[in-house]
Amino acid sequence: MSGVLQSVSDRDFDRVIEAGTVPVLVEFWTPGCGHCRTVTVELERVQAEVGPSLLILTMNVEENPQIPAELEITSLPTLALYQGGEFKRFIGGLGKSEEILKQLGLKA
Repeated sequence: MSGVLQSVSDRDFDRVIEAGTVPVLVEFWTPGCGHCRTVTVELERVQAEVGPSLLILTMNVEENPQIPAELEITSLPTLALYQGGEFKRFIGGLGKSEEILKQLGLKA
């Protein structure tokens, strides 16, 4: 979906999350979801602003149903924050990059 953000699959999800040395934000999305595409563009802006202090991943839920099912994700797009290899919380206020940064505590 994105040339800037790294995608993750059910198969490598746990390994990538557990290996994270910085917070990891995962966008769960599906093709054909216009709002998902909009959020991805905003996440690319977030990644450009925060650089290596945050890893942003995307997961296509149509190709990878296991992890979204385990998290009981029912609406898309959904953003999930992980720290120290563990799920912390879902991020609300989906929209502009400034709001996402605020939700992450990276912007006042």
